[in-house]
Amino acid sequence: MAHQPLPLSLYIHWPFCLAKCPYCDFNSHVRETIPQERFANALRAELEHEATRLIQDAPRQLVSIFFGGGTPSLMQPETVHHLIEDARRLFPSVNDLEITLEANPTSVEADRFRAFAEAGVNRLSLGVQSLDETDLAALGRQHSARQAIAALELGRSIFPRLSFDLIYARPGQTEEKWRAELRQALALAADHLSLYQLTIEPGTKFEAQHRRGNLVLPEDDLAASLYMMTRDEAARFGLRDYEISNYAIPGAESRHNLTYWHYDDYLGIGPGAHSRLTFRGQLHATRRHRAPEPWAERVETHGHGTRDDETLSPDMKAHEALLMGLRLREGINAAHFSRRTGLPLRDCLDPVMLEACLEEGYLEQDAQTLRATDEGRLRLEALLGQLVL
Repeated sequence: MAHQPLPLSLYIHWPFCLAKCPYCDFNSHVRETIPQERFANALRAELEHEATRLIQDAPRQLVSIFFGGGTPSLMQPETVHHLIEDARRLFPSVNDLEITLEANPTSVEADRFRAFAEAGVNRLSLGVQSLDETDLAALGRQHSARQAIAALELGRSIFPRLSFDLIYARPGQTEEKWRAELRQALALAADHLSLYQLTIEPGTKFEAQHRRGNLVLPEDDLAASLYMMTRDEAARFGLRDYEISNYAIPGAESRHNLTYWHYDDYLGIGPGAHSRLTFRGQLHATRRHRAPEPWAERVETHGHGTRDDETLSPDMKAHEALLMGLRLREGINAAHFSRRTGLPLRDCLDPVMLEACLEEGYLEQDAQTLRATDEGRLRLEALLGQLVL
């Protein structure tokens, strides 16, 4: 009897940006000239290498492709076309394959939207971040609010699915200002919004400013109020918070990102890309070389740019699955968790902390599921540090 193909999501990392945003700790790099042909060839070669290795081990079925970065809308559309063609040739795929590309709303990138759609992209994710001109400048963005709105309208006319990002809990932001901006955004939204609370990440320009006292974030109580208001306002427009920072109308959730949160298999190619892949019956955590040029050199020499490949123990798998799954409103399915990690869900939680969280109403549990409540999701990071063994 033939084995059921393992579902697989593909992440393709394009590491280049026009400028480095002061809040960003992603693997992104600014180059005066982007070596388009070299990196296109390297991405295609690494995809071919990894697909051959995986298919020899077990059949796979592709369920999503995600072009992230960096700024993948700086890629030539023909590169996107070739990578999609390669992925479809190398892996059988579902009929409604979700293919997402991240873009910024600059006019240079917006001019390529139609070409990306013709290349096969059917879901656009726009990095808007703010609709306030002053805050856009403070966030280091290269576009204006007017350009953002124009890009959203153009994107909606071209792509069947559209998402965009906003950052809140910004310095000096009040509930009134955020409510007005959020309502404007929700009126523009198609089916999905990613709404992230501003955090200070190590090694960023914002971290240095914050350390010197030149950048002050809203107090915790205000940040919590902004989070709850965000959830309530999105609900008024029919968007549900299916994950802590992601909102969608039912059926429009990001299938690719659900792969991460469900702790299923995904292949990441490109500089710094991570993977979680079942290979020879074991779950492997792999990471590519982070710097773009050394990664490309490794691909040209060895066919791949893998730097680390670690077989995960049951405890490590359980830890990761808990950190990811409790972000979802639906929570963690106990049977899937056990199949994926080899451990019962309850055995991976501190029993005293679990009972306390259940009594306080931060968690809910039945025979099939463990989930965080609205109150629990509000303080999830603090809970996870004490709950997960």
